[in-house]
Amino acid sequence: MNKEYKQISYDSLSDPGGRGINEDYLESLKIGDHYYFVLCDGLGGHGNGNIASHFVVDQVLGCVQQGMSVEDSILFAQNSLLEKQKIEQAEGSMKTTLTCLELSESDARFLYVGDSRIYLFEHHRYRFRSKDHSVPQMLVERGSIRDKDIRHHEDRSRLLRVMGTPWDYPKYQVVDGIRLHSDVSFLLCSDGFWELIDEKMMSRTLRKAKTPGDWLRSMENIVRKNGQGTNMDNYSAIAVFIR
Repeated sequence: MNKEYKQISYDSLSDPGGRGINEDYLESLKIGDHYYFVLCDGLGGHGNGNIASHFVVDQVLGCVQQGMSVEDSILFAQNSLLEKQKIEQAEGSMKTTLTCLELSESDARFLYVGDSRIYLFEHHRYRFRSKDHSVPQMLVERGSIRDKDIRHHEDRSRLLRVMGTPWDYPKYQVVDGIRLHSDVSFLLCSDGFWELIDEKMMSRTLRKAKTPGDWLRSMENIVRKNGQGTNMDNYSAIAVFIR
């Protein structure tokens, strides 16, 4: 383990919100000195999003356990999901986002598709996040809207890339070269979570949290308060501390 930090700790939560089915799914895996955290938000309704999110998480982590790279595991999961759609005649509905955080001895990487997010915090301060594969994020890149406008944009659910839609080239995105050191924190979360809490409150609750579980519970209180009176989406999150 890198001598710059002592330990990695993590916790997670997942809740159906105001919906009858929770189409989010998450899992973690440790192999030697590598950690893998995967979170998916299923799309399509009628239970098919739930099937897709479980299937992709299991496929990705199963492939990693067999020695495949995360990149190859994502491609295998994508092709397997497309085949599963054909078998079950669910081509139009069995889809999901994907976020994966991979930690090695000294570095971290983000791999993702869709609008579930991975956030990086250093010394309790928000640094950056994965960029959504969505119409509002595209408008931000063009300078048409501000980043904070994504949360309330009318097209915030229109995604440009997901697992389960045929790709003409690998459409997952990779952010790598993130050096690990003491007092680094990560947050993986579905849109049902990040839409109801901004980066300022994420950082504020992080400063007061002693454990990843503390942080998640504090943020969940804010998410539920802000979602009160609405048909809340499923929400899920994984918090990881490097200390």
